[in-house]
This record gives sequence, structure tokens and C-alpha cells, in this order.
Amino acid sequence: MSSCHKAYITTPIYYVNDIAHIGHAYTTIIADTLARYSRMIGLDTFFLTGTDEHGQKIEESAKARGKSPQEYADEISATFKNLWDDFGISYDKFIRTTDVDHMKGVQKAFKVMYDNGDIYKDVYKGHYCISCETFFPEIQLVDGEFCPECGKPTTVVEEESYFFKLSKYQDRLLAWYDAHPECILPRSKRNEVIRFVEGGLEDLSITRTSFDWGVKLPAELNDPKHVMYVWLDALMNYVTALGYGTDEAKMDFWPARVHLIGKDILRFHAIYWPAFLMSLGLEMPKHIAAHGWWTRDGEKMSKSKGNVINPKEVADAYGLDNFRYFMLREVPFGGDGDFSQKALIDRINSDLGNDLGNLLNRLIGMSGKYFEGRVDASNVTKYYQTELDEVEASLDKLEPLLFEMQIHRYLEELWRPLTVANKAIDKYQPWTLMKEGKEEEAMALNGLIATILAKVSVMLYPVMPQVCPKIASALGFTIDNASWEKLIKNKRLIEAFTIEKIPPLFPRIEEPLLEQGKPADTKEEAKKAPVKKEEKKEEGVALIGIDQFFQTSLKVGTVVKAEEVPKSKKLLLLQVDLGEEKPRQIVAGIKEWYSADDMLDTQVCVVANLKPAKLMGYTSEGMLLAAKDEDGLCMIRPEKPKKPGTPIG
Repeated sequence: MSSCHKAYITTPIYYVNDIAHIGHAYTTIIADTLARYSRMIGLDTFFLTGTDEHGQKIEESAKARGKSPQEYADEISATFKNLWDDFGISYDKFIRTTDVDHMKGVQKAFKVMYDNGDIYKDVYKGHYCISCETFFPEIQLVDGEFCPECGKPTTVVEEESYFFKLSKYQDRLLAWYDAHPECILPRSKRNEVIRFVEGGLEDLSITRTSFDWGVKLPAELNDPKHVMYVWLDALMNYVTALGYGTDEAKMDFWPARVHLIGKDILRFHAIYWPAFLMSLGLEMPKHIAAHGWWTRDGEKMSKSKGNVINPKEVADAYGLDNFRYFMLREVPFGGDGDFSQKALIDRINSDLGNDLGNLLNRLIGMSGKYFEGRVDASNVTKYYQTELDEVEASLDKLEPLLFEMQIHRYLEELWRPLTVANKAIDKYQPWTLMKEGKEEEAMALNGLIATILAKVSVMLYPVMPQVCPKIASALGFTIDNASWEKLIKNKRLIEAFTIEKIPPLFPRIEEPLLEQGKPADTKEEAKKAPVKKEEKKEEGVALIGIDQFFQTSLKVGTVVKAEEVPKSKKLLLLQVDLGEEKPRQIVAGIKEWYSADDMLDTQVCVVANLKPAKLMGYTSEGMLLAAKDEDGLCMIRPEKPKKPGTPIG
């Protein structure tokens, strides 16, 4: 088990340009799980989260709402803190970049780096994305104008700036990545960072004069028109939260064991942040762990689509612990995840209801029927050593998986003991043992099941901190460091107890409990809600009327021009003749299967009445029809050549 005596775990500090969404909840739940586990095994733990509140984007958002930047930041920051409090997130500190101590710490860091010769003044001219708060070299822009990260137009900015000598640290960064293969997780992300750094690092502009909402430079520099670049300000929170630059009593928690972040901010954390730390003479974090994004029912979430998931509504409808389990079990860390009510309901009914909840119900039933609720595990090793060995083998694998951020595998492995327990009941049949007068063996089977449930509830507790104490209470113990020491570390059996009858923990869910993004008033009402005819399903797809079908305009088109979209691995830019005055421009994600030459002068089927959309800076005025299976993708085409614009239907 872990030999480290301290654990410092952080989320990113969330930018206060909007309220918390499911991605924020995912990051924070992972961090909370790691913090709860660390405390349970006896580590001195410090868990940090908070909000990032400076920068031009905040200043402009506040102005648009008729508020001061501080008023606006106060409002949004409170929504994050309130949500984490509602979720029972066990943070030790909620930091805000508008905190006075934080700003003092950032100013000290700037002065240290300046005195070390790593900061100098010059003039910067470049393409700036306000949304990402980032300058981009022209070579990285899409279509010479658009941000490669968010796709929004950039602005050419020329201003006096202080620069950090990022280029100076290129070789030291590469040496760090090489010496610490697990410094960035998953490892595929580390390779991505290494390739970027090997491409050459330019010095980083770290101050702005075009707006005022930020941390001022140290007074000693006597340069009041400058404020610090928001990413320098934000990244420093990881050490200012421990007192860097003010009261440094908690700096012994540094370095961080895990920085949890989304993959969109990996470059800032895996390149800029380590370089800043090197300049400051501070140790490197142990792990920088970058997770993927969440979609909804296979679609990217956006306000315009109305499909953004409110994590509190989901937790209120389905249960907070059920939501936590689903988020951590559903997707491998680092990959993108898809939220759907069907997938959530399947996890609750199958994993939690059938495997875990039903096992506890079986134990309650067997103990009550045969032994008046008594459970004694003292003879388990006499009859069921094989099953016990199999359980312990799974439990031994868990901690490394957790801190390597393979949390979905942690939960997969944790479920194996439940399978062992359910199979043992079916194999040894306590009802048969009782008929044959083998009461000791039947009691030992009860003890095996109770021991497995106890061990699983201890290791599941960091993921499901509300439900697992209820299981433990039914089994006559509490989940704490002493229980972990006894049941997990020392592999002991559960002590004799009288089981407590409790209601089923995971009642079966038959129908979705959220409707159009809003929860049904109660679970019972959701179950009773009538299903409208147009909502019936055919092979999982909603049935529609013929009138709805004819609202879609499908036409035959001829591709008259085709070219690749620069910087894109998936997109082709097509000009398609639909019999109109001029060809339609369509951006199609088919480059993995068709080249531009393959598409030229061929006929395609086009959805012709879609609203125009912008992809990588190009307007797309339609969509091609194609079919995709495990063998790849193929275009849907007319059997014989047809005149461009011929309707389909």
C-alpha cells in the first residue's frame, strides 16, 4: 500500500464565465474520491478546489450584464461552491483568485522569477483568442484567423508585455517527462505534450495592458498599467492555497500528488506550470491527470441545442451516489464519455441493484431465515478459503489502479468479489446445507458473504460515500481508517454481528426520471407518466409521423470541387451542385475513408435544409448521407446518375 504520508489533490480552478456543468462535476467527483480514499488509508490529505476569476473575458461578461467584475465573479463563484457543498464534496479549501492572499502569493512568484532573470519586457504582436485567453502563432490558426482550440475568430493584438523565458526550459521539461513516465496521465497525453515541446517553445507573454481586471505586478517594478496573464495567475493557486508568499505553514503538502484537469487545459498544466515551478525552485507535481469531455446522447453539449446537463438535476433525480458511480465507471479516464439516461439506468439496475443491492438483500434474508439475523465469519477459512483468496487477489489490485487514474478498472475489479459472493450462494445453496444439517457450513457461507460485502463497501466508500456507510451499518461496523486497516490491509474477516434489516438501497428504475432536461416531480410520477404515441420506440429510435419526415429536404448533388481542410484529420471541404444558382459548401467528416480525389465528380445524397454551421472556420450548408458499421463508412449514392437537385423521398 501507499508509503507516502501526505496527499495533496487538486481540481483545476473553474473559470467563472458560466455555471457548473457535468464536466466540472466529473473532475470534482474524481478528486473527491481520491481525497476520501487518501484520508481513509491514513494519509494527511489536503484537497483543493476553487474558481478562476480574472481576465478579459470576465471583464467583458460583467460589463455586458451591467455589473462590476467582482460582483459578477462573486455570483458565479458562489454557484460552484454551493453545488460542491450540496454534493458533499470534501474539499479542505475553496480558493478564489480574487483572494488577497492568493494575489500576494502570485506577486511574490512574479518577483522571484523576475529576479532569477526569467522575466523580461518587450513588445508582443500576435493573434489573441479572448475566449481561451491565449495567444496563438499564425501557423497554428485555422484558415489564418480562427482559434485552433475553440474555433472562434482571433484578434491581432500589439502591446507592451512582460515575457517568461519558456524557451529556456525546453530541455529541462523534456528531461522531466523522460525521467517520470507517469508525470502525465494517461500516458498517451504525455506523448502528445512531448511532441509539442519538441516542436520548439517560444517565450510566453505573461502580462496584459489592454484590460485592467487582473493581478497587478509587484509594487517594486513600478509598472501599474500591466496586469498578469490569467494563466500565470490561475496556475499559481496550487501553491498560494498552501500559503506560498504569505503564511507558508502548509507548504509541506507540496508537491501535489495529483493535479486533475480536463484535456483542453493540458498544455498550460504540463508545459507552462512545470516551467514556472522550475523557475521558482519548487518540486514538480507527481501526476498531472487529464480526462476527456462529456457528450449527451452522442452529441456535443451546447446551450443552443438545449442539451447541457445540469449535474444537480441528475443527482437529485437518480441519487448522488448513483450519479457518482456512473460517472466514474462509465468511461476510461482520459477518454470522452457520453451521458444518457439509458446508460445511467442500466448501471443503477444492473451493477448497483442486481450485483450489490441484491447481494445485501440475500444476506439479510438468509440470516433472518436460518439464524435469527446472526452472522459469524469465524469458520469461513475452514470451508471457503478458495473464494476468499480470489476476493483478496482482486482487492490487492485496487490502490495502484486508483492512483494511476484507471478508476473504471478500479470499479471493474472491485465488482469481482461481488460476483464471487453471488456465485457462492448459487453453488453452495444455504437452503440445501440447512436441510442436510450443515449449519456450521451455512453460517460460514453467511460469514463469507458478509465479509465480502464489508470489504467491498470499504473500498467503494470513496466513490459512494452516502450509500456505503448504510451497508456498513447493516453489517455492524463503521467505515474509517481502523476498518480499512483490519479488513483490507490486514485481510481480516468481519466480526460476528446481528444484521440490521434495511430497505433496498437501489430500487429498480423502469423509466427515465428526467424529461427534456428537467426531473420528473417524483420517481413514482415518472413511472406512471403515460407514453405518447410519437414517443414509442422502434429498435431504440423514436418513431415519427410522415409529416415530420417530409420536413427534411433530401436531394441528389454532384461534387464539383473537393479539397482537404488544413490542420484537420477528418474534414473535407466540398462544393456540391444541388441545381441551385451556385454550389453549396459542405464540410464533411469523411477524410478517413474518402480522399478529395475520390469525391470529385461523384454524386451524393444531401440533407439540404439544415441550418448552416461553422466547422474549423468554414461554413457548412448541408450534410451528406452515409452509413457506418464496424467495416467503416460508405456514402449513400443514387443507383443511377440523377440531375443535381433531384428530390429524394
